[in-house]
Amino acid sequence: MTTQAKRQKSQAGSEHRFHNPQGAEVKTRDEAFAAQQDVSADAVSTSAKLELHNGTVTFAIEVKYNPNTYPHVVTGGKITSGISGAPWDITGGFVGETIRLDAKHTGQGSHAHTMTLVGEFQNPPAYRGTYGFNGATSSFKHTTRYHC
Repeated sequence: MTTQAKRQKSQAGSEHRFHNPQGAEVKTRDEAFAAQQDVSADAVSTSAKLELHNGTVTFAIEVKYNPNTYPHVVTGGKITSGISGAPWDITGGFVGETIRLDAKHTGQGSHAHTMTLVGEFQNPPAYRGTYGFNGATSSFKHTTRYHC
């Protein structure tokens, strides 16, 4: 291979194209990695549907969390059915190798004011652990799985 051919090959191989997080092509690496001023709420929040099983009951849960963190920081959500006095608002927690969901009662009737769910990840994708009411975390056993 001649020196001229090597030079042309290396110049063609060194041409870089840069894209920002939204997928638009930009001119420089700095533009590609610059902090975005117009980041939507969707970029820092996503949701997952979970089902808690406790032998006799099944809770339908939708968890909103920040996918840019790990463990994923829970930013909200709802427990919509299966639990006494549903719905319950999910007020915080995290999802990773372990799970913790904190919820407060927003439904009708005289029920517990808060609920806390904790568990450890297992395969197939699910969490096995306990939950309780009004500050307790170990009153009832559960298996909570991802709902597809």
